[in-house]
Amino acid sequence: MKFTFNRARLSVLSLACVSAFSANAQSEHNPSLGEVVVTASRNPQLLSATSAHTTVITRADIENSQAIDVVSLLQREAGLQGTQNGGLGTTSTVFLRGLPSLNTLVLIDGVPQTKQDASGAVSLEHIMLDNVERIEIVRGNVSAIYGSGAIGGVIQIFTRASSAGSSAALSLEVGPRNTVKGVANVGISAGDTYVSAGLSRLTTDGFSAINTQQYTFANPDLDGYQNTSSNLSVSHKLSKDHRIGLQMAQSRGDTTVDSNYNGSLPTDSHFSTAWLNQATVFSDDTFGAWRSRLSLSEQTQRDTFMEYGSFVADYGYTTRTRMLSWVNTLPIGESWLGTAGVEEQQQHVETTANDGFTLPYDVNRLADAIFVGMEGCFGPLSVQLNLRNDKIGDSNQSTGYVGLGYFVTDAFKLIASASTAFNAPPLGYLSYNDNGSSPVLRPELADSHEVGFQYAQGNHLVRATYFDTRVKDQLLFDPTLGPVGPFGPNGAFVNVARASNTGVEVSYRGAIGTTELRASLTQQNPVDETTGQPLVRRAKSMASVGVSKSFGAWRAGGDVRYVGDRDDISTATSPGKPVVLGSYSVLDLTLTYRYSTQLVLKARLDNALDEKYQTVYGYNQQPQSLYAGLTWTPKF
Repeated sequence: MKFTFNRARLSVLSLACVSAFSANAQSEHNPSLGEVVVTASRNPQLLSATSAHTTVITRADIENSQAIDVVSLLQREAGLQGTQNGGLGTTSTVFLRGLPSLNTLVLIDGVPQTKQDASGAVSLEHIMLDNVERIEIVRGNVSAIYGSGAIGGVIQIFTRASSAGSSAALSLEVGPRNTVKGVANVGISAGDTYVSAGLSRLTTDGFSAINTQQYTFANPDLDGYQNTSSNLSVSHKLSKDHRIGLQMAQSRGDTTVDSNYNGSLPTDSHFSTAWLNQATVFSDDTFGAWRSRLSLSEQTQRDTFMEYGSFVADYGYTTRTRMLSWVNTLPIGESWLGTAGVEEQQQHVETTANDGFTLPYDVNRLADAIFVGMEGCFGPLSVQLNLRNDKIGDSNQSTGYVGLGYFVTDAFKLIASASTAFNAPPLGYLSYNDNGSSPVLRPELADSHEVGFQYAQGNHLVRATYFDTRVKDQLLFDPTLGPVGPFGPNGAFVNVARASNTGVEVSYRGAIGTTELRASLTQQNPVDETTGQPLVRRAKSMASVGVSKSFGAWRAGGDVRYVGDRDDISTATSPGKPVVLGSYSVLDLTLTYRYSTQLVLKARLDNALDEKYQTVYGYNQQPQSLYAGLTWTPKF
């Protein structure tokens, strides 16, 4: 489904340098080339007009891929690499431009998902795709637009929103290891009120996450997963210029996991549960040419962990962010658009622990921000300028972004940008270190420079970017520091001197007749400049190719992704020792048959060649797996 945008609303931009591309960007077979995106500048832009390297995954892309979760879908995109400690629901990480997940800001409907606990990670493994409308990926430093955490870039997930008309869909999928997934979606409109709701349930027995030949003390049992997710969107149009609404999303994941700590026993059992909840109320208003969006949101995640066997413990985290946001846009003359806004966040984290030595904490922090932006053009030269100031606790940070694009021809554009960014330590990092003997933490600081080009013509869109990102005071966990507990040092978070990544990323999307093509290539060099060593688990080379073709009622597709060698650390012995994870290539195949206008049959073969590989040392990945399903969309 294409992301639609009111053409009259787009005309508010009045940007000659944007509208010049509208004719060339549209395509009958590849409409994504004319997609309107909002994440790159907070304002609607044609995809071909963005300064930052931006890609879009539409609802049609999601359905054609037949992917289950966000992590598996993102790994085929340029500059993105995923790791996972086993199968569905296990701890996952996404490296964007070689930077840790803490440096990639994930938004759901504009709400930051960064947890304030001692992990600071985003639980992407529990975000299923059934209730996702689209995903926009913006690469590079954009803290000047979004604040803390946007060093590597931003991944924004849009849930399904309410719209005019009535619709419904039911889906069922089955697969190996007793995997069953059911999905129901419904949309209803009554006058100027629109409602959309969705519910999904996934269960699987899973496979043994840890490789017991590498970790002989791990439990060889199956590691199952269950997920229940839902979303609700309600909006009411007060008039043609004013709309209010409510958006809610929820996900619960229950995972069986294994321990890789030396000293565990094969009979040990470990369980985790994550509850993700989010709610937003908003008001969209237009006063002449001035557009305003006021929103109030709350994002909460509660994690619990239970260990039984040689070591018995249970502990948990509750992290919550309440955010008030006001964003305004106003045209300035015929070719410029101004943006200004303010945000206030109330951040909170509390822990519970029953392991005999972990001290619980309950802390809060305020984060305030003010930001301004300008975008427009001087003839063939497009310009984007952003400035932002964030006050997070005792830290005060100012960041900036300058993006330039020069249209050599209607199809060919040269691009350059320079930006600064930062990431504030999560509350959990500060509280973990708050014992009098651990280092005082500073925010991570970064600057980035990019040059590249874009070719957008007919059915084809190519983007190539050379980037150079430098990060100082990067946050890491050092297990040798901190107060000494019953099992030795408890560890502490520290700032290391410098890390950097330089590289080239290329993305392509196009169509030849009814054949759609997609490809990406990344060559990078992520290193810890204090040691000169490569950053752990980051590949220097990544590539992917996707092909899909429609013929009559059938549609067939194939995706192959390649990830090069990476360094890692084995904890099978104490202390851990360096290891190398070998390169791998994974082929996924899909087939769809439209039996009627209401019934679609589908099949998916993941890891078709049964590649044996690991993204984290000692953790198995999904073997060859065949799934089959159907989707029924009744008529109204």
